[in-house]
Amino acid sequence: MSRDVYINDIQAFLPNEAVNNSEIEDVLGQVGARPSRAKKLILRSNKIKSRHYAIDKMSGKTTHTNAQIAAEAIRKLNSDAFDINTIELLACGTTLPDQLLPNHALMVHGELGIPSCEVIATAGICLSGTMSLKYGYMSVLAGQSENAVATGSENASSVMRAQNFEEEVEARVEKLERQPEIAFEKDFLRWMLSDGAGAALMSAKPNTKGISLKIDWIVQKSYANELDACMYAGCEKQDDGSVKGWREYKPQEWLEQSIFSVKQDVKLLNEKIIEYTVTKPLQELIEKGTLNPDEISYYLPHYSSGYFRDKVYEGMKEANCDIAQDKWFTNLPNKGNTGSASIYIMLEELFHSGKLKTGDKLLCYIPESGRFSTAFMQLEVV
Repeated sequence: MSRDVYINDIQAFLPNEAVNNSEIEDVLGQVGARPSRAKKLILRSNKIKSRHYAIDKMSGKTTHTNAQIAAEAIRKLNSDAFDINTIELLACGTTLPDQLLPNHALMVHGELGIPSCEVIATAGICLSGTMSLKYGYMSVLAGQSENAVATGSENASSVMRAQNFEEEVEARVEKLERQPEIAFEKDFLRWMLSDGAGAALMSAKPNTKGISLKIDWIVQKSYANELDACMYAGCEKQDDGSVKGWREYKPQEWLEQSIFSVKQDVKLLNEKIIEYTVTKPLQELIEKGTLNPDEISYYLPHYSSGYFRDKVYEGMKEANCDIAQDKWFTNLPNKGNTGSASIYIMLEELFHSGKLKTGDKLLCYIPESGRFSTAFMQLEVV
């Protein structure tokens, strides 16, 4: 039987007090003998004013694991209308789990301590949270579950701490006999990423009180067949565009080359991100009749940096998808770029803002520069 699926609640968890731009290097630590020269340039460009880290400002100690951040967001779904002990399906996405094995969602389930249920983890970068949402949506849609909870969560600060780069800096000092800086591809992301989680509750029935968001469709496309890796970790990109995985390096090289740090091919990002995550997929959605831009009340774009806002808009117009910027909703400046959690954290704020009214249609855009893939999702307020 055909049925609709509704998001009945969305919650977010951001660890600790907000960290402003002047405090970042104090919290994450300084790499090398002097402050980063790239920091001011990148922060001016990305327009992020504050963000959250799972690090205690005073002691420098970790306050939450990735699994704990996700669990905190899920606990906030607990209400008079829903008991998290009745979750039938738990789907969790993240970029960097706390461990290689077991999978992230099992660790979240363990943190929650709720009764046995179906559990699945989705891998990827920004899209991992969206794909966990889609798995939950499809399960409820197919009648496999009566409810599903999906999450996106990140603890990016754990790999951005200065201590993770000390061995690399030392190795270069000895080799070059001068004080180096870590490669821009690594330094760039230290000022871009932050921590947080979001959780969405889905069921086949809308709320009896207040609004729900009916999921009209979720579409994801990969362009890995056309482009090389752009954002990567646990490997090094080679001159021919291929990647050499961590298992091909000696353990000492993991430290000396900070193999497990998250890196970004900034040149490739700037050249291809709009064409492949905005223009191409939007043209296809409009040509197929899946999307009508004139019907959209709110556009929620997950862009990693304010630098890309106008570029996203130009790419949309090229695809004949002109949604005026006064319809756009983002909280990037004060919530930061939380990767797979970002779309949840945006939706949570808008869902609870009191602005949404019955009939409003929301279009969500979630790109991923890992090897260039993208997702669009349309929701309707009921």
